[in-house]
Amino acid sequence: MKKRKKYTKKSIKKKVIMTSIILIFLWIFAFYLYITYQNIEVTPSNYEATRTKSTIEEQTVESEEEKSQTIADMLEETTRKVVGISKLKNTGSSIFSSNSENDLGLGTGVIVSNDGYILSNEHVTGAKYSKCYVTLENGNTYDGTVMWSDSSIDLSITKINAKNLEAVTFGNSENIRVGESVYAIGNPIGYEFRRTVTSGIISAKNRTIKIEENDQSSYMTDLIQTDATINPGNSGGPLITPNGEVIGINTVKITSAEGIGFAIPIDIVKPIIESFKITGTFEEAQIGIYAYDKEVIPYLNKSLSFEKGIYVAQITKNGPADNTELKEGDIITKIDDVELNTMNDLRKYIYTKKPKDEVTLSVTRGKTQKTITITLGGI
Repeated sequence: MKKRKKYTKKSIKKKVIMTSIILIFLWIFAFYLYITYQNIEVTPSNYEATRTKSTIEEQTVESEEEKSQTIADMLEETTRKVVGISKLKNTGSSIFSSNSENDLGLGTGVIVSNDGYILSNEHVTGAKYSKCYVTLENGNTYDGTVMWSDSSIDLSITKINAKNLEAVTFGNSENIRVGESVYAIGNPIGYEFRRTVTSGIISAKNRTIKIEENDQSSYMTDLIQTDATINPGNSGGPLITPNGEVIGINTVKITSAEGIGFAIPIDIVKPIIESFKITGTFEEAQIGIYAYDKEVIPYLNKSLSFEKGIYVAQITKNGPADNTELKEGDIITKIDDVELNTMNDLRKYIYTKKPKDEVTLSVTRGKTQKTITITLGGI
């Protein structure tokens, strides 16, 4: 009996020790879990994620609303700078009447200076020294005189006797990208639809189109293509960006297809406008050649191709380039230090010069490179 009692006490002692160890282990494990749980950063960010997303969505909606309002404000401001142009004077106080565009020759123009210079198409205003009638947004009509025009690019500048006008802001037509949003403003039919705004995108750049009129063919090059609706009376109106900058002057559309209209890049005429604004005159220089860029060549000679420069198709008889080393068939790659890849590159540079200024041409003739100096003439 004593031996059994001694064994029982030993077992109990062993169990107590084991139980104590287990309890200590459980206590340590529980403490570990407690410390670990305390160190877990359960921050409100997990719960704020939804609110953050909601805030972004609200901001996006507000941004779109603000953007829409900004564009509406811009268009409202820009339309005040758009004018109606007619070759016939209406008997009323405005050329905007119920008569159609065919009755009045109605077209569009934009104010480019506060002292009355108006930019439009030559086919709207007529050639240099022609008379036309310009109606402002307030309904006042003025006699206009065409001070400059160029049929090859279908642009003209008309002067009216008006002061303190609001002028448009010019953008940079060289920096435009395909896919950018644009707006066209014009007078497509008559009084009921004056200052119509249409929207679209820039569909392409540097387009060349062939125009056939009076049994003659001509080419308009380096045009901006847009799907913004351009109707006949929109001619001469502005093509503008969402920030209100004019990047082109609307000119023609393809009648056999929808959504294909064209505008003349604004950069080409900037030097002329600046000259009129500063001096009231523009002394136009000329080089005396007819040249085409590589986009036109396939229309003329499919066997001819070149990577850069402009192709001299014709030299004007008794012009500045006549009796110089320049020959028909030459490719002009530079004028002074300016690279030439389009006819607009040449025009823009010549427009900055005056008659009797000298220019140096870099010319490629076959495998030969030449440098030719020409004294510019006047018009």
